[in-house]
Formats: sequence, structure tokens, C-alpha cells
Amino acid sequence: MQVILMERVAKLGQMGEVVSVKDGYARNFLLPQGKALRASEANIKHFEAQKAQLEARNLETKAEAEKMAGQQFVVIRTASDAGSLYGSVSVRDAAEAATAEGFTIDRKQVALAAPIKELGLHTVHVVLHPEVEVTIELNVARSVEEAELQAAGKSIAELAAEAEAEAEFEIAELFDDIGAAAEEDEELAPAAEEEAPAAEEEENAEKA
Repeated sequence: MQVILMERVAKLGQMGEVVSVKDGYARNFLLPQGKALRASEANIKHFEAQKAQLEARNLETKAEAEKMAGQQFVVIRTASDAGSLYGSVSVRDAAEAATAEGFTIDRKQVALAAPIKELGLHTVHVVLHPEVEVTIELNVARSVEEAELQAAGKSIAELAAEAEAEAEFEIAELFDDIGAAAEEDEELAPAAEEEAPAAEEEENAEKA
């Protein structure tokens, strides 16, 4: 089948080119997704009339795609202490995280080899435009605070070790406080014992 391309299609051609493709490829992919039109005389005239508008929209979409390159998006999930997610992060989650930050993205444009099942920073490929494939980073964390620490370069193992060390320090401080209080009681006890006979003698003297 002869088609006219409405946008650049990898390994096929540039916008405006008339190319020959297999009928199934055209019917199942190019035509339904608006990437091409049958190369009839009427459609070619339609393309020529819309060419300037299509090129302007193409440049706008390309610019937005380039802006997304290297962006980091936070996804909050519950997970075990070891960092394993109770569930997973999918292409839909990645698209929703980017959309929440003001980007126009569909889950079909996200390339994820397998669902993400661990906390941490994960690189994801996104094809927003036929001429631009970018990588973004998903910061999967249990809280915004944890995401900020991960973004600063702290791993889940390091965060867990820090939390454990902090807990141990608090326990040690508690025992130190208890020990200090016990020592203080021991120091006060002899003084109290010395004061008791003196008070008793004074009381007896008053009675006499």
C-alpha cells in the first residue's frame, strides 16, 4: 500500500514522504495511529494544505520532548525495610508521575522492560516524539523526605544503616540517662542516712 507519512517514522521515512508498506502494517499501525494516510490524490492535497501547521506542531512536540530529557519524577510507594515494594511501578505510574509535573505523556510512550519492584532511582526510556527518545529517572521512595535523600545520592542500604545507627544511639543515650540517675540516687543515699540520726538526736534533745 502507498501511504503519505504525517510524521517521521523510524526506518520508514520523513514527514510528507510517500512510501510503500505492507497492507497489514498500514491498517494495523500507521493509519489508526494517524501516522500516515493512504496516498490518494485527495489526501496528498490535504497534507500539502496542512503541512505548515503539522510542521509547527511537530517542532513544538519535539521541543517538549527534549525538555523532559534527564528529568526526575518521584513515585511514592510502600515497601519493606529491605526496599522491596509491596506491588510494583508500571508504565502507567511513570506516565502519571510525569503528567503530574506538567508534561504531556501517554503510557504507550514509556518503554519499561519490566515493572519496577525496588525502591531507588530507576532510568526509564520515553519516546515522546518520532525524532526524540529521552531517558527520565523515577525516584521510587516511601516518602518525600526519603526521595530527597535518594536524589542526594543516598542508597536504601545507607538510609537503613543510618536509621539503625540513630536508633542504637537513642537506646544508648537512654541507658546512660538511667545509669546517671542510679548513680545520683546512690550518692544521695549516704547523705540521707547521715541526716537521719542527726534529726533523731535533735528530736530527743527537744523532748528532754
